Amino acid sequence: MTINYQQLKDRPFAPVHQDYSQRDTMLYALSLGVGNDPLDARNLPLVYEGMAQPLQALPTMSSVLGYPGFWAKEADTGIDWVKLVHGEQRTTIHQPLPVGAKVVGKTRVTRVIDKGAGKGAIVVSERSLEGEDGTRYATLEQVTFCRGDGGYSEALGGQPSDPSLPALAPTPDTAPRWTYTHTIRPEAALLYRLMGDYNPLHADPQVAQAAGFDKPILHGLATYGMVCHALVMTACNGDASLLRSMHARFSSPVFPGETLRTEVWQEGDALQFRALVVERGIVVLSHGNASLAAAQP
Repeated sequence: MTINYQQLKDRPFAPVHQDYSQRDTMLYALSLGVGNDPLDARNLPLVYEGMAQPLQALPTMSSVLGYPGFWAKEADTGIDWVKLVHGEQRTTIHQPLPVGAKVVGKTRVTRVIDKGAGKGAIVVSERSLEGEDGTRYATLEQVTFCRGDGGYSEALGGQPSDPSLPALAPTPDTAPRWTYTHTIRPEAALLYRLMGDYNPLHADPQVAQAAGFDKPILHGLATYGMVCHALVMTACNGDASLLRSMHARFSSPVFPGETLRTEVWQEGDALQFRALVVERGIVVLSHGNASLAAAQP
């Protein structure tokens, strides 16, 4: 099959209702490696309910709540799902996430962009995460790069192609204000998939090899969550409620077992960041832009 522009734009998504608890909140953080150092008490408010400081949810937990599932794998999308990769994730936090609540996710496809034959296509979906009382917690935009689907417009008689999203600003050339290092556990992808993303690319070596990788790769949103944790531990001084937006581009795959280093710049309440794999010396998450509720000292 081939991507059908109008069919994707009109694709219906049933609202996804989800009831999560503080146990789920702690498991999400643990799936990202929060708490790997048992003597670092700064992480405990994200993974342990017994602290004087109340338990907090990482803002990127919104990415796994009200999630419609791996819908791009469905045959009627026309997407060559084996070859797709997560291109960008853009998250705006309207209210800090509760550590437990009943929420609903409402998803729609907002853009379908043809980059041309041999160059791939881009599908942008937007999810609004709300409480059952109508409280808006987050708006999430996922940019999916469909590597095997470029040229759909010409193949199907010149179907429309939407404009791209506004570009994210690159990180500065100056030295970062903070750095933060994560050691990614070997089973990290197998653990993170239990958050709701069951794409076999992250578990099955044969699927990963068919997609051009030597072995299963880490979910982009797991890397994204790890970097969110780094921002909370550095720019937010451990207070997850201060982070109000986080946008980034996935520039290269990450493999479980590697070491992730996040570099952070700050100007007032605006942050810029990127993440590198130490062992390979390559940037894996770039063009990071975030904002805080208030400027930090």
